[in-house]
Amino acid sequence: MAVAQQKRTESNPWRTAQHQFDEAADILKLDPGLRKILREVQREFTCHFPVQMDDKTVRNFTGFRIQHNINRGPAKGGLRFHPNVSLDEVKALAMWMTWKCAVVNIPYGGAKGGVIVDPYSLSANELEHLTRRFATEISILVGPDRDIPAPDVGTNAQIMAWFMDTISMHHGYSMTATVTGKPVEVGGSLGRADATGRGVMICTVAALETMGLKPFNQRVVVQGFGNVGSVSARLLEEAGCQVVAVSEDYGGIYNPLGLSVKKLIEYRAREGTLKGFPGAELVPNEDLLKIECDILVPAALENQITSHNAAEIKAKLIVEGANGPTTPEADEILRNRGVILVPDILANAGGVTVSYFEWVQDLQSFFWSEHEINARMEAIMTRSFKEVLAIRDEQRVDLRMAAYLLAVKRVAVATADRGIYP
Repeated sequence: MAVAQQKRTESNPWRTAQHQFDEAADILKLDPGLRKILREVQREFTCHFPVQMDDKTVRNFTGFRIQHNINRGPAKGGLRFHPNVSLDEVKALAMWMTWKCAVVNIPYGGAKGGVIVDPYSLSANELEHLTRRFATEISILVGPDRDIPAPDVGTNAQIMAWFMDTISMHHGYSMTATVTGKPVEVGGSLGRADATGRGVMICTVAALETMGLKPFNQRVVVQGFGNVGSVSARLLEEAGCQVVAVSEDYGGIYNPLGLSVKKLIEYRAREGTLKGFPGAELVPNEDLLKIECDILVPAALENQITSHNAAEIKAKLIVEGANGPTTPEADEILRNRGVILVPDILANAGGVTVSYFEWVQDLQSFFWSEHEINARMEAIMTRSFKEVLAIRDEQRVDLRMAAYLLAVKRVAVATADRGIYP
């Protein structure tokens, strides 16, 4: 019973987010009043809304939109459609977004949204109806200068287009800057689809450099082969790494001699799954993280690396493509073992950085080339990595705490400068 209780506590993402913040606040000796403000979310919005299904029955869904802090600019954060969405999860994701935007120093606060639903169980028509109804429910919160959603787990560019169109219909004119991650044809940005994975690659190469290593022939395991995981794998392979294992929901595939990422992507596009990929063996999800490798990229969901498996991870470098994949207990184990970990709020910030570019381009109706976007994003990610590295060396902390010290201080200063209204 005690073990089960520990697992439940450790797996609570909101508890993890607050724990990480508390550690940073202690080191920064944060003012008690500021600590109270930043430790909680600013707004919690929960809605229960009906959707008519294709068979004319009505289903009720529950959705959330959380704003953690908006003192540095409009709220920014994705929309997640997943059966396991919870209020605590969305609160944690919103807080992480605040720190993520602050680490790369873009003028946003943190937000997140979600609907408890399995999007893959709905028809395209049902998914559109759900998206448009949810957009209407949270329309009182969102807007280009207020709160700007984006894709996340279970959502994509098409869902963002429906969301933007719904808000535009309410106002009577096109509001392309309402969301980011849209198709290019309706105001999306070139380079956005690859942005998060590209940021993961940039941080991986930078981390290897600090370890005195080159990407060439570094063995990589990628957990999660969605947008972030597949792009990370492809770009790491292009950088010279050797991808030996990847996974989906059902489990993973492994070949110690390496997998061709290009062929993996083509195979899944054709077959709808990675199962049966030639020359690879199936690996259960619980074993994937323990595979012999040099670099591990958890790019699935939160709470994947815990106190129950951290000691068995063999990678010497972990780069968090997902949000919150590692619990504080696991962090301590990995730190004591000398494993280098690039935290989520830095490693996967490429996505929100290019989302910021998309927002700016929409507001000014002037668009940049993909080369310009990638170059600007790389400059921001590289600068941010160096800033975090400098704090790590100065404060003698790990990279996660260094990133938190940078982010929390920036948000705390902005909050203090603005003061408490009235």
